[in-house]
Amino acid sequence: MNIPESFSLKQLRLRGFSRSLAELEWLLLILVLLYYVAPGSTMENRFGLVMSMVAFALFVLAFRYAKFFTRESHEKLAVESWAMILFVSYAAYNSGGINSPLLNLYLLVIIASALTLGKMVTLLEFALITLVYFFMGYPEYFAHGATVEEFSHVMILFAPYLLVGYVTTMLASDVHYGIDMLESISQTDELTGLNNRRAFNELVQSEAKKAGRYNHPYSVMMIDIDDLKQINDSIGHEAGDRLLRIVANVMKETFRATDVLARYGGDEFIVLLTETDAEYAREAGDRVKTAIANTSVNMDGHAISSTVSIGLASFPEDSGDVDEIMKRADQALYQSKSDGKNTMTLWRDMA
Repeated sequence: MNIPESFSLKQLRLRGFSRSLAELEWLLLILVLLYYVAPGSTMENRFGLVMSMVAFALFVLAFRYAKFFTRESHEKLAVESWAMILFVSYAAYNSGGINSPLLNLYLLVIIASALTLGKMVTLLEFALITLVYFFMGYPEYFAHGATVEEFSHVMILFAPYLLVGYVTTMLASDVHYGIDMLESISQTDELTGLNNRRAFNELVQSEAKKAGRYNHPYSVMMIDIDDLKQINDSIGHEAGDRLLRIVANVMKETFRATDVLARYGGDEFIVLLTETDAEYAREAGDRVKTAIANTSVNMDGHAISSTVSIGLASFPEDSGDVDEIMKRADQALYQSKSDGKNTMTLWRDMA
């Protein structure tokens, strides 16, 4: 499967969760329908149960297939899981209360919530299921005062939900932690610790949309290390890798925490300077250029140092499209490389 670089890994994960939740929603509906048509099924309100199935089916169709949501979100999944709880509760209430076999459908909801929505939402949903369970058991066991034996019987019936909820939530928490770690690794350049190209493309698209909506400026800076190939050839790739880490660390120290830094490939870096027009971006470029030129490190008797060439383009002065801004920053970088080492070019100065 080919995934566009600008596609959010979070969205990819949410889409997978959404597909699984959709299958569970239809499974719930089918299981309740099978109970309805099964011989000897106990139902206090057959018409109400039919209407609840129709209402839930319409909800799923409208909520999932009417394109109300162009992007998946945890909030959307949460609404669907709450609807599942409501449907199961009504079906169980009309088919025997706490003695209804349909209560076991809560297990599907708990598992789905734990896997897709995390610990806190699952605990809230489990608390709601607990209240519904004891509400349905109140007329039979608690209306005239419950004995220890009756309370123990209710807890024995409820214990599987408690156990499944607890175990699934703990396991899901570990799974989510592992997924978050893998996602972080997939978005981080291993050598420098900066964002990688995929992560930067995702972040810059998000920032561009926000800047366009509120008409806020931003700038894109392309930075290329001068003569890295010569250092690799003369001293070794270990020296070149160390220089890359040095440049990355200088950039981290020089740019603001709100700026987005990434290794764009090879000896090239890219920076998104948020809320920054061309003039301030020029000043930031001068600072990082000077800081890198004044930094060196000794390795096996060799003083390793280098300079950088920089290209710069800004929104909205140079273009209103983020992809065009990145392209123009790259063109300005090539102009800097042609003009010599340790130089910076603004795209507007080329036009």
